[in-house]
Parts: sequence; structure tokens; C-alpha cells
Amino acid sequence: MATLKVSSHVPSPSEDAEQLKSAFDDLTFDFCEGWGTNEDLIISILAHRSAEQRKLIRQAYHEACGEDLLKTLDKELTSDFERAILLWTLEPGERDALLANEATKRWTSSNQVLMEVACTRTSTQLLHARQAYHARYKKSIEEDVAHHTTGDFRKLLVSLVSSYRYEGDEVNMTLAKQEAKLIHEKIKDKHYSDEDVIRILSTRSKAQINATFNRYQDEHGEEILKSLEEGDEDDKFLGLLRSTIQCLTRPELYFVDVLRSAINKTGTDEGALTRIVTTRAEIDLKVIGEEYQRRNSIPLEKAITKDTRGDYEKMLVALLGEDDA
Repeated sequence: MATLKVSSHVPSPSEDAEQLKSAFDDLTFDFCEGWGTNEDLIISILAHRSAEQRKLIRQAYHEACGEDLLKTLDKELTSDFERAILLWTLEPGERDALLANEATKRWTSSNQVLMEVACTRTSTQLLHARQAYHARYKKSIEEDVAHHTTGDFRKLLVSLVSSYRYEGDEVNMTLAKQEAKLIHEKIKDKHYSDEDVIRILSTRSKAQINATFNRYQDEHGEEILKSLEEGDEDDKFLGLLRSTIQCLTRPELYFVDVLRSAINKTGTDEGALTRIVTTRAEIDLKVIGEEYQRRNSIPLEKAITKDTRGDYEKMLVALLGEDDA
């Protein structure tokens, strides 16, 4: 379930655009920041509009002001708050394309953002991301992933980002039994990057994959992730494989792990925190938050407010549906 709270009485896109323009032209004085932008007004509008509404606001703003709203936001805002607002204001496909492009440019063997985008989106959402990538960067996401990654990582990631899975609930139990047996043999022999393993993970529907892993547990007495824990804990590819399986079967557990790593006593990973909140607020952030509290004995909203400040904190809290709007 989503956490986004859309206002019950939403003004027209042109009215929202006019309000945003007034926020950028605000002449109130703040002793810390001087003359500047009305960030609270920006949050009250954008953090309470759906993706389609935000798209229409961008169009209305461009028609009224002759400039892309994203460019204005980039000029007027700074730091983590700017990043959160920009990611949120982008259309979902554009946002995923941007995240994927950044991940390819900064790719390391421990960077799992490409896998996250590929495995936690629907087939249609991933297709939109690929189309947005084409339009924005004038090349394919598959091309960039292949260029920036190597070896087994390349084999798995290129297959995942180019996937278009069946989204229905129908499963083939005979196939599930066959592929559970095949995967068990590959794991036993430590052939984690075998072509058949990658083929199954990148082409089968999520319902079929769940059926296969349920059969695996029935046949072998333990979950597949438990079997994979017996491998080398320093093996980065094995770590990616485990996360891939988790994203395909229980994505909320993956996101809880990312959030727990992002919000910790040694410092906050604002990049990961912003990414998860802005990409999941309209999808399943409520489920993620409930699982986070169950595992960490603290509400996600409280964990975030302990580690963030100012307008950035206000924006995240609004997307969590915990503000007063």
C-alpha cells in the first residue's frame, strides 16, 4: 500500500503551477537563509500530488513560465531536499532512468541499484524506464549496463534490465519442480552464475519464481536464500544474487534491509533513503514501513526524523503520509 496522501480538494494544475511560482518568488526573510524560497509551500503542493498530477503541473508550469519546473527547482533548492524534490517530481519512468544511469556510471560490485530497478518494477514500469532512458541518454540501458559492468555481473544485470515478464498469476507446477531441482544442483556445485539460473531469474514471472522457490523449500527443507548463505560471504556476486531473489519474491524485506543500512548509528546514507522513499511512496511504502517497525521496534517515520533535519526531513515525512496535511 502507498503512503502518499493526495489532498481531498486538489486545485487545477495551472493553480498549482502559479502557487509554485509564488513560492520561488517569496519575499519573506529568514535569518538563517535570508531572502528566498517558500519550501513549505513547495512541499505542501508536490508531496501531496500523484504522479499524473505532478506531470500536469510540470506542463502547466512550462506553459505559464516558459521553463521546465525541474530546472527551476534545481536553481532554487539545495542539498538533500533538492534531490528528494527532483526525484519525486520526475515521472516514474524518468526517475528510474536517471537512477539507472547514475548506477551505471558509479557502478561497483556492491552497487545493487540496477538490480533493484529491474526486479522491483512491473514489466510495464521497466519498459517505461527503458523508453525514458532512450529518450534522455540517446542509447539503451542495456548498452550502458554492458559497457560499465563485467563478468558474471554483466551476464545477470543485462538480462534483468532487458526483461519483460508475464505479470499474471498462472503458474506451471511441473516446470516449478523441474527448475527447483535444476537450481538446487547449481547451488550445490556453487555454479551461481550458470546460464540456466540467470535465465530463470530474468525471464520467469514472479508468480512462477515464487512457485519454484516454494517447491525448492518443500524438496530440500530450507529456503533458497538460506542455501545461498552457505556460500562465501565476501562473494559480491553471490550477494547480488541473494538480493535479486529477495526483490523478486519479498521486495519489502529487501527495502527494509536497505533502509536499515541507510539509517544507522554511524551516519545516514541520504542517497539510499531518498531513493527508497521517493520510488515507493506511491506503491508499497506502507508495507515496507510496517515490516521495518516489526524488525526494528521503531516506526520508520521516527527513525527518519532522528537522522534527518529541516526541509529534507519535512519532505520525507510528508511522503510517508505522517505530516499534518
